[in-house]
Amino acid sequence: MLFPRSLSALCLTSAILGFALPAGHAADVPAADSKPTLWHGFEQRSFEVNGNKSLLVIPNKAAEGNPWIWRTEFFGHEPQGDIELLKNGYHVAYTNVSNLYGAPVALDKMDAYYDYVRKTFQLSARTVLEGFSRGGLFAYNWAARHPERVAAIYADAPVCDFKSWPAGLGKGKGSAADWERCKKVYGLSEEEARAYKLNPVDNLEPLAKAHIPLLHVCGDADEVVPMAENTLLLKERYEKLGGSMTLISKPGVGHHPHSLKDPAPIVEFILQKALR
Repeated sequence: MLFPRSLSALCLTSAILGFALPAGHAADVPAADSKPTLWHGFEQRSFEVNGNKSLLVIPNKAAEGNPWIWRTEFFGHEPQGDIELLKNGYHVAYTNVSNLYGAPVALDKMDAYYDYVRKTFQLSARTVLEGFSRGGLFAYNWAARHPERVAAIYADAPVCDFKSWPAGLGKGKGSAADWERCKKVYGLSEEEARAYKLNPVDNLEPLAKAHIPLLHVCGDADEVVPMAENTLLLKERYEKLGGSMTLISKPGVGHHPHSLKDPAPIVEFILQKALR
């Protein structure tokens, strides 16, 4: 795990707080909403989609068009940006696809979630994807699959190549247990995984053609997800394809803490760039 074990457990717990789900529902039919709860003073609706625990936090007054931001992993961790976006009329979305590392099986689950919340809550056709840490794999891989559904990507110390993390084939520390799980969910042998060419850093052309604006917030001393192997490589390649990327680099900061103490630059980017 990229987070310390205790913090990871805390994030997972926060992701599923308030879930009271009926048993025995059909696998392809979303479970009925549990009783709404509050998340930082905003209404949280909790439900299942294809067996995945999911949620949507609803602003007190939705902005025109029902915009939304989709946290792909670690819901509730460093939530200051999400809270400010709720105040600006954005919905905040999450479905639990943990330990699937952005593999096709995870993207299929994300597809089902997208279809359900779009239909049920009349959300905008294009979402802002928010990828924290390994959540970058989910955000970028789903965006490459559905560039027409993405308004912008905000990635925070993101994994952009599983060969960097969890494989640890570069300068990063890697995670042996996560690497074994990652290969398994992708259905790849070690040799196939090392030769894999559909990591985010390799598959940017669909995003560039769709003119999807990118924002990365990273610590330049990150030893877990090194910038050179992830964000900086992605930035170089994306800009060569004609794409636009904004980078906020935090001097001397490692993989943690994520986000910014004052999330105003993140919120401003989303409010300006996502309404293209």
